[in-house]
Amino acid sequence: MSAASSEGALVLFSGGQDSATCLAFALDRYERVETLGFAYGQRHAVELGRRAALREGMARLNPDWAARLGEDHTVDLSALGRLSETALTRDVAITMEEGGLPNTFVPGRNIAFLTFAAALAYRRGLRRIVGGMCETDFSGYPDCRDDAIKALQVALNIGMESRFVLETPLMWRDKAATWALAEELGGEALVALIVEESHTCYLGDRGERHSWGYGCGTCPACALRARGWESYRRRR
Repeated sequence: MSAASSEGALVLFSGGQDSATCLAFALDRYERVETLGFAYGQRHAVELGRRAALREGMARLNPDWAARLGEDHTVDLSALGRLSETALTRDVAITMEEGGLPNTFVPGRNIAFLTFAAALAYRRGLRRIVGGMCETDFSGYPDCRDDAIKALQVALNIGMESRFVLETPLMWRDKAATWALAEELGGEALVALIVEESHTCYLGDRGERHSWGYGCGTCPACALRARGWESYRRRR
Protein backbone atom coordinates (compact mmCIF):
# COMPACT_ATOMS: atom_id res chain seq x y z
CA MET A 1 0.00 0.00 0.00
CA SER A 2 1.35 3.43 -0.91
CA ALA A 3 1.77 6.08 1.79
CA ALA A 4 -1.55 7.35 3.06
CA SER A 5 -2.92 9.05 6.14
CA SER A 6 -4.21 6.65 8.78
CA GLU A 7 -7.36 8.77 9.02
CA GLY A 8 -10.63 7.56 7.55
CA ALA A 9 -12.81 9.52 5.15
CA LEU A 10 -16.45 9.59 4.11
CA VAL A 11 -17.08 10.71 0.53
CA LEU A 12 -20.37 12.22 -0.62
CA PHE A 13 -20.75 10.00 -3.65
CA SER A 14 -23.60 10.66 -6.08
CA GLY A 15 -22.25 8.75 -9.08
CA GLY A 16 -21.44 11.92 -11.03
CA GLN A 17 -18.13 13.15 -12.45
CA ASP A 18 -17.25 15.38 -9.52
CA SER A 19 -18.02 12.88 -6.78
CA ALA A 20 -16.17 10.13 -8.67
CA THR A 21 -13.09 12.35 -8.81
CA CYS A 22 -13.50 13.08 -5.10
CA LEU A 23 -13.64 9.35 -4.36
CA ALA A 24 -10.34 8.84 -6.20
CA PHE A 25 -8.90 11.81 -4.30
CA ALA A 26 -9.84 10.23 -0.96
CA LEU A 27 -8.68 6.74 -1.92
CA ASP A 28 -5.30 8.19 -2.82
CA ARG A 29 -4.93 9.81 0.62
CA TYR A 30 -6.71 7.86 3.35
CA GLU A 31 -6.43 4.29 4.59
CA ARG A 32 -10.19 3.74 4.98
CA VAL A 33 -12.73 5.36 2.69
CA GLU A 34 -16.49 4.90 2.83
CA THR A 35 -19.08 6.37 0.47
CA LEU A 36 -22.49 7.93 1.02
CA GLY A 37 -25.26 8.59 -1.49
CA PHE A 38 -28.58 10.39 -1.02
CA ALA A 39 -31.92 9.55 -2.62
CA TYR A 40 -34.06 12.67 -2.51
CA GLY A 41 -36.44 12.12 -5.41
CA GLN A 42 -34.05 13.60 -7.97
CA ARG A 43 -34.96 13.33 -11.67
CA HIS A 44 -31.45 12.14 -12.39
CA ALA A 45 -31.68 9.18 -9.99
CA VAL A 46 -29.95 7.15 -12.73
CA GLU A 47 -26.81 8.78 -11.31
CA LEU A 48 -27.19 6.74 -8.11
CA GLY A 49 -27.26 3.58 -10.20
CA ARG A 50 -23.74 4.29 -11.48
CA ARG A 51 -22.15 4.24 -8.04
CA ALA A 52 -21.49 0.49 -7.86
CA ALA A 53 -19.79 0.38 -11.26
CA LEU A 54 -17.57 3.32 -10.35
CA ARG A 55 -16.59 1.81 -7.00
CA GLU A 56 -15.82 -1.54 -8.62
CA GLY A 57 -13.92 0.12 -11.45
CA MET A 58 -11.70 2.10 -9.08
CA ALA A 59 -10.98 -1.02 -7.05
CA ARG A 60 -9.83 -2.76 -10.23
CA LEU A 61 -7.64 0.18 -11.25
CA ASN A 62 -5.48 0.19 -8.14
CA PRO A 63 -4.92 -2.57 -5.55
CA ASP A 64 -4.20 0.05 -2.87
CA TRP A 65 -7.54 1.69 -3.59
CA ALA A 66 -9.27 -1.69 -3.45
CA ALA A 67 -7.80 -2.30 0.02
CA ARG A 68 -8.87 1.14 1.25
CA LEU A 69 -12.41 1.12 -0.13
CA GLY A 70 -14.87 0.47 2.66
CA GLU A 71 -18.64 0.32 3.02
CA ASP A 72 -21.18 2.14 0.88
CA HIS A 73 -24.20 3.82 2.47
CA THR A 74 -27.41 5.32 1.07
CA VAL A 75 -29.72 7.68 2.97
CA ASP A 76 -33.32 8.35 1.99
CA LEU A 77 -33.96 12.11 2.00
CA SER A 78 -37.16 12.01 -0.04
CA ALA A 79 -38.69 14.64 2.25
CA LEU A 80 -36.14 17.12 0.89
CA GLY A 81 -37.37 16.52 -2.65
CA ARG A 82 -41.02 16.93 -1.64
CA LEU A 83 -40.27 20.19 0.15
CA SER A 84 -38.15 21.74 -2.59
CA GLU A 85 -40.20 21.15 -5.78
CA THR A 86 -37.35 22.24 -8.06
CA ALA A 87 -36.43 21.31 -11.63
CA LEU A 88 -34.25 18.55 -10.18
CA THR A 89 -37.18 16.92 -8.40
CA ARG A 90 -40.10 17.44 -10.81
CA ASP A 91 -40.65 17.43 -14.56
CA VAL A 92 -40.42 21.13 -15.42
CA ALA A 93 -38.19 23.18 -17.72
CA ILE A 94 -34.88 24.40 -16.33
CA THR A 95 -35.01 28.20 -16.03
CA MET A 96 -33.61 31.10 -14.02
CA GLU A 97 -35.81 32.37 -11.20
CA GLU A 98 -36.52 36.02 -10.45
CA GLY A 99 -34.03 36.09 -7.59
CA GLY A 100 -31.19 35.07 -9.92
CA LEU A 101 -30.94 31.44 -8.86
CA PRO A 102 -31.62 28.60 -11.31
CA ASN A 103 -34.68 26.49 -10.53
CA THR A 104 -32.35 23.49 -10.22
CA PHE A 105 -31.29 24.87 -6.83
CA VAL A 106 -32.54 22.55 -4.06
CA PRO A 107 -32.67 24.74 -0.92
CA GLY A 108 -30.74 23.26 1.97
CA ARG A 109 -29.46 20.29 -0.03
CA ASN A 110 -25.75 20.55 0.76
CA ILE A 111 -26.50 21.62 4.32
CA ALA A 112 -28.64 18.52 4.78
CA PHE A 113 -26.16 16.29 2.97
CA LEU A 114 -23.22 17.36 5.11
CA THR A 115 -25.23 17.22 8.33
CA PHE A 116 -26.32 13.64 7.67
CA ALA A 117 -22.81 12.80 6.48
CA ALA A 118 -21.37 14.11 9.75
CA ALA A 119 -23.86 12.05 11.76
CA LEU A 120 -22.79 8.92 9.86
CA ALA A 121 -19.09 9.83 10.09
CA TYR A 122 -19.50 10.27 13.86
CA ARG A 123 -20.90 6.75 14.18
CA ARG A 124 -18.32 5.23 11.81
CA GLY A 125 -15.32 6.92 13.40
CA LEU A 126 -14.44 8.95 10.29
CA ARG A 127 -13.06 12.48 10.63
CA ARG A 128 -12.68 13.59 7.02
CA ILE A 129 -15.83 14.31 4.99
CA VAL A 130 -15.14 14.88 1.28
CA GLY A 131 -17.58 16.62 -1.07
CA GLY A 132 -17.48 17.89 -4.65
CA MET A 133 -18.75 21.41 -3.99
CA CYS A 134 -17.18 23.90 -6.38
CA GLU A 135 -17.17 27.68 -6.51
CA THR A 136 -15.08 28.11 -9.68
CA ASP A 137 -17.76 26.71 -12.00
CA PHE A 138 -20.33 28.55 -9.90
CA SER A 139 -23.77 27.34 -10.89
CA GLY A 140 -25.64 29.85 -8.77
CA TYR A 141 -25.90 27.55 -5.77
CA PRO A 142 -25.05 29.50 -2.58
CA ASP A 143 -24.50 26.29 -0.58
CA CYS A 144 -21.56 25.40 -2.86
CA ARG A 145 -19.57 28.43 -1.74
CA ASP A 146 -16.42 28.03 0.31
CA ASP A 147 -17.77 30.35 3.01
CA ALA A 148 -20.87 28.18 3.41
CA ILE A 149 -18.81 25.00 3.78
CA LYS A 150 -16.45 26.58 6.30
CA ALA A 151 -19.35 27.94 8.36
CA LEU A 152 -21.03 24.53 8.34
CA GLN A 153 -17.81 22.84 9.46
CA VAL A 154 -17.73 25.14 12.49
CA ALA A 155 -21.39 24.45 13.31
CA LEU A 156 -21.02 20.68 12.96
CA ASN A 157 -17.94 20.57 15.15
CA ILE A 158 -19.60 22.65 17.87
CA GLY A 159 -22.88 20.75 17.68
CA MET A 160 -21.28 17.30 17.67
CA GLU A 161 -18.28 18.08 19.89
CA SER A 162 -16.04 16.78 17.12
CA ARG A 163 -13.16 17.73 14.87
CA PHE A 164 -14.57 17.00 11.43
CA VAL A 165 -12.72 18.37 8.42
CA LEU A 166 -14.95 19.14 5.43
CA GLU A 167 -12.73 18.72 2.38
CA THR A 168 -13.70 20.18 -0.99
CA PRO A 169 -10.86 19.31 -3.38
CA LEU A 170 -12.71 20.76 -6.38
CA MET A 171 -13.63 24.09 -4.79
CA TRP A 172 -11.21 26.15 -6.88
CA ARG A 173 -11.03 23.88 -9.95
CA ASP A 174 -13.04 24.33 -13.12
CA LYS A 175 -14.33 21.26 -14.98
CA ALA A 176 -11.21 21.05 -17.13
CA ALA A 177 -9.06 21.02 -14.00
CA THR A 178 -11.32 18.36 -12.51
CA TRP A 179 -10.67 16.11 -15.51
CA ALA A 180 -6.95 16.86 -15.13
CA LEU A 181 -7.08 15.90 -11.45
CA ALA A 182 -8.67 12.57 -12.36
CA GLU A 183 -5.85 11.92 -14.81
CA GLU A 184 -3.26 12.86 -12.19
CA LEU A 185 -4.82 10.46 -9.68
CA GLY A 186 -5.51 7.46 -11.91
CA GLY A 187 -4.19 8.15 -15.39
CA GLU A 188 -6.15 7.73 -18.60
CA ALA A 189 -7.77 4.62 -17.14
CA LEU A 190 -9.56 6.63 -14.45
CA VAL A 191 -10.59 9.31 -16.94
CA ALA A 192 -12.04 6.60 -19.20
CA LEU A 193 -13.88 5.03 -16.25
CA ILE A 194 -15.46 8.37 -15.30
CA VAL A 195 -16.45 9.07 -18.91
CA GLU A 196 -18.06 5.65 -19.31
CA GLU A 197 -19.65 5.02 -15.93
CA SER A 198 -20.46 8.33 -14.26
CA HIS A 199 -23.60 10.37 -14.93
CA THR A 200 -24.12 14.09 -14.40
CA CYS A 201 -27.06 15.04 -16.69
CA TYR A 202 -29.83 16.90 -14.82
CA LEU A 203 -32.49 15.15 -16.90
CA GLY A 204 -31.14 11.68 -16.19
CA ASP A 205 -30.80 10.97 -19.93
CA ARG A 206 -28.43 8.08 -20.58
CA GLY A 207 -29.43 7.41 -24.16
CA GLU A 208 -26.56 9.12 -25.98
CA ARG A 209 -22.82 8.64 -25.46
CA HIS A 210 -20.77 11.81 -26.07
CA SER A 211 -16.99 12.14 -25.97
CA TRP A 212 -17.33 13.35 -22.36
CA GLY A 213 -19.89 10.74 -21.27
CA TYR A 214 -23.64 10.16 -21.28
CA GLY A 215 -26.32 12.83 -21.11
CA CYS A 216 -28.92 14.88 -22.95
CA GLY A 217 -26.19 17.24 -24.16
CA THR A 218 -28.27 20.38 -23.61
CA CYS A 219 -28.98 20.83 -19.89
CA PRO A 220 -26.65 23.11 -17.86
CA ALA A 221 -24.82 20.12 -16.32
CA CYS A 222 -24.13 18.56 -19.72
CA ALA A 223 -23.07 21.88 -21.24
CA LEU A 224 -20.65 22.53 -18.39
CA ARG A 225 -19.20 19.04 -18.59
CA ALA A 226 -18.79 19.24 -22.38
CA ARG A 227 -17.00 22.61 -22.22
CA GLY A 228 -14.73 21.33 -19.47
CA TRP A 229 -13.87 18.22 -21.49
CA GLU A 230 -13.01 20.24 -24.59
CA SER A 231 -10.83 22.60 -22.56
CA TYR A 232 -9.12 19.68 -20.81
CA ARG A 233 -8.32 17.94 -24.09
CA ARG A 234 -6.92 21.16 -25.57
CA ARG A 235 -4.60 21.67 -22.59
CA ARG A 236 -3.05 18.20 -22.86
